[in-house]
Amino acid sequence: MVPAGPFTGLFAVDAPAYLSYAVASRPGEPVLDAGAVVAALGLLRAEFGPGAVRFELIDEACPGAVRLLVEAGLEITLRTPLMTLAVDRVRVPETAPGVTVEYVSTTDDRAAGAEVANTAFGADGGDLPTTPPPPPVDGGSVLARVDGEPAAVASWTQIADGITEIVGVATAERYRRRGLGALVTAHAVEVAGRAGATLTWLTPGGADADRVYRGVGFTPVAWAVHLAEPSAGA
Repeated sequence: MVPAGPFTGLFAVDAPAYLSYAVASRPGEPVLDAGAVVAALGLLRAEFGPGAVRFELIDEACPGAVRLLVEAGLEITLRTPLMTLAVDRVRVPETAPGVTVEYVSTTDDRAAGAEVANTAFGADGGDLPTTPPPPPVDGGSVLARVDGEPAAVASWTQIADGITEIVGVATAERYRRRGLGALVTAHAVEVAGRAGATLTWLTPGGADADRVYRGVGFTPVAWAVHLAEPSAGA
């Protein structure tokens, strides 16, 4: 973690870029000092690298932050409901014949999950992890296979104060429309719970994802806003 005034940079080592972003340091406090925001951006740019700074903020939890970041040159890439789910309320779908879901505990499985996610998110051929996954409390993934082939993946971020974000939910194109997104999401919530999480949250990328997440128990509670440097993408 990198403190940067009103924000904190969260960096996942040897992991896809979407797992690294900045959040509000003090949720619940307004962000009203434009100079502090500009200074924070300077610190974060030094860590993220040119053109790569990304933010994931809860609009209601840091009033003023989105406006000041836009004034400082960032672009809103997504505005979507923020959904939460207590770990003990997750609804786990039945597992179809030929499907397995396992916690990712090896370098090879970590790379297989990253390859599924990279392809699903349009980064086919991107870098794959080359080290074993961290302890589950520091974030992890579950990987679904269909007849032994990697098919779907879901991850969670470092657990802090019992809270973690479910991220990187992806299904290989040939295995879509089989309920695998819901399956890996629910299993990710369960495994994160065994690692110490009591509350999970996520942000759906569209109406289809919203329905999937509601199906396993997530409910909307606020609005999430993602921002990035113009050259960094979503």
